[in-house]
Amino acid sequence: MSELPTAADPVLHDLVQRVMDARAARASLYIRGGDTKAFYGNPPRGEAFDTRALSGISSYEPTELVVTVRAGTPLTELEAVLDEKGQCLAFEPPRFEDPTNPGVRGGTVGGMVAAGLSGPSRAAVGAVRDHVLGVTLLNGKAEVLSFGGQVMKNVAGYDVSRLMAGSLGVLGVICEVSLKVLPRPAATSTLRFEMDQATALQRLNVWAGQPLPLHASAWWEGLLVLRLSGAAAAVQAAAQKLGGEVVEPGLASGFWAGLRDHGDEYFVKAQAALDTGATLWRLSLPATAPVLQLPGDNLVEWGGAQRWLCSNAPASLVRDAAAAAGGHATLFKGHDRSPGVFAPLKSPLDRIHRELKRAFDPDGVFNPGRLYPGLCP
Repeated sequence: MSELPTAADPVLHDLVQRVMDARAARASLYIRGGDTKAFYGNPPRGEAFDTRALSGISSYEPTELVVTVRAGTPLTELEAVLDEKGQCLAFEPPRFEDPTNPGVRGGTVGGMVAAGLSGPSRAAVGAVRDHVLGVTLLNGKAEVLSFGGQVMKNVAGYDVSRLMAGSLGVLGVICEVSLKVLPRPAATSTLRFEMDQATALQRLNVWAGQPLPLHASAWWEGLLVLRLSGAAAAVQAAAQKLGGEVVEPGLASGFWAGLRDHGDEYFVKAQAALDTGATLWRLSLPATAPVLQLPGDNLVEWGGAQRWLCSNAPASLVRDAAAAAGGHATLFKGHDRSPGVFAPLKSPLDRIHRELKRAFDPDGVFNPGRLYPGLCP
């Protein structure tokens, strides 16, 4: 860890001064980039603290598969630069719609890391945190600190860089992040199978134990869709072995993009159901967990490890069922967030969360209650 000077960077200097003023006034700040994920987590509180002025790619080494980018940079801008070199963010972070510009994908790199959300390929390539190499952080004491670096083996002790993934800004403002990037797959093929959810889960678990280039999967309403990616010969051999119906590449690309960005039919229907009192749950379970006997509409991803549930069922019923299966449930979207967005913490995790908040933001300046209400000092 190292503390960085800010005088040479007027944008960062102004943000530091803003934090100092808020701390002195015992005020709260709500960290905001593209504001595409305001629905996620507990309701935002405090004055808006806009990070979009922290924009631009600081360095990019395609041969080293590393990019360092400022947190306010639009995610679509970063992906366009990577695409020119045949590279990508392999974990496929969702690019939600800009709330002020319908039809346009918004979101910033800082928000991507802070939310910690990954797309269809997560089970194959890892989550956001697995691709974070280093971060520069503005904490609640108005200190600008640097953690990690630009190589994979750069951490001795506590890995603070990856701790930022999924923290929802409660520990501080992500100013800059170094990310591992990967080449786009040489070949891709999408297959479709008709089967019920129990059969799909069983097949996915069998296939996961075989040397197949599985890259993503999704089951909904009796259809299992499977994406194979990798070397052309491996993809072709796997497709012949598995069978199923080959999906035309253009249709397949649109389907996976819709699943990634939550524009797919399932999420469109779920969004409409929210107005009738339904809740969209994100369940994290062992891939081997059986079908959960819960009312509602299910979508299964990540080989069975991520299951979406749009339901009017009580929160206690959903959370108890997820816990009984060895996982947990997150209230992803819903008008009523009073049951708590994230599964309640148990000891000693609750103590660790409180101590981390106290170490990075002792006065509770940033995003109070956004992750857990009890984290505020």
